[in-house]
Amino acid sequence: MAPGPIVVFSHLRWSSVHQRPHHLLSRFAREAPVLFVEEPVLDEASVVPSWELTWPQPGVTVATPRTTVAAPGYHPDQIPTLTSLARHLLRALHVERPVAWLYTPLALPLATAIAPTLLVYDCMDELSAFLGAPPELEAREAALLARADVVFTGGPSLYRAKQHRARVVRCFPSSVDAAHFRRAGAEPADQRALPAGPKLGFYGVLDERLDRALLDAVARAHPDWQLVMVGPVVKIDPASLPRRPNVHYLGQRSYEELPGYLHGWDVCLLPFARNEATRFISPTKTLEYMAAGKPIVSTPIRDVVDLYGDLVHCADGPEAFVAACRAALASPPAVRAERAARMHERLARTSWDATAAAMQREIREAHRRARRLRVAPAPAAASLAFERSAVELEEYS
Repeated sequence: MAPGPIVVFSHLRWSSVHQRPHHLLSRFAREAPVLFVEEPVLDEASVVPSWELTWPQPGVTVATPRTTVAAPGYHPDQIPTLTSLARHLLRALHVERPVAWLYTPLALPLATAIAPTLLVYDCMDELSAFLGAPPELEAREAALLARADVVFTGGPSLYRAKQHRARVVRCFPSSVDAAHFRRAGAEPADQRALPAGPKLGFYGVLDERLDRALLDAVARAHPDWQLVMVGPVVKIDPASLPRRPNVHYLGQRSYEELPGYLHGWDVCLLPFARNEATRFISPTKTLEYMAAGKPIVSTPIRDVVDLYGDLVHCADGPEAFVAACRAALASPPAVRAERAARMHERLARTSWDATAAAMQREIREAHRRARRLRVAPAPAAASLAFERSAVELEEYS
């Protein structure tokens, strides 16, 4: 990776749905230690703030701040405490001038406070368009775009939105571990126990991006179809989800379990709403569905249409979406096999390994540019091997 350890500031928790950060950072950790800093957790019983540390895989340390500040996420009220915590932790790790890698602009004050050798923004979503976005997010992102040494975007739509707002912007659509999703394995018991009939499935976060009315219309049009929804319900009232006998909410499942569900489906769904929250999305699961060789039906999300419109059935509106599902189910075996072959051919051009390697090359180039502009001391060697799962801070400043 070049310039030293990587300190990541994320709005996502490592234990949440396995997605872009997990794929990239686990690969970066093969070359440099990764410290993944999560949003703080309120700990009213504690006298002083502290760190809770876990090690989910080699080279990756997850650090969760436990504070007594009753404010969500990287709220401005949290910043003074989090800044002191971060500086204390990095001193304890003998980390100087790391690469600061941000998934949320709200963490910009923390990133600059640790004197990074590089400031990297991996923009995987337009967070300001999400439900409950903090009012300071847009201004904080403008500041981050102005200061970042390099900005990565998770798809073409985001690239077009950011390309003229930062010095260096590179588009890196999410990729796929094709071998993982080609492995079928045994179908999980909860899915195997569903009533007979074609299974149409989706996995991912169930939030404001899900078109609940569309899902209800599909279930109503075909009571004989079993709609399988795998993933956690986030930010929306679970009671707002369609409740029909043929709609099944199975909850969050691990990354290792997903291929078993996927291979039991007859059609894979991308039933996204057309709203501000989905305007810039580039769903990673599109490629994962393709790796299993399954028919895919999606609403016309721009990045899906532009990147994969020749392989995915795209339909706008409930009637067209239901018709596309019918057509996918009725496809002759020869047509399915030909489409699956084209999917596998497309996937042969990409992988998370290749994406991570290309991003590392961009990081090295950003480091060379930064060195031409300023002379920076070499980063100190860092070890993320801790002996305890929490670091209590009796004094932090």
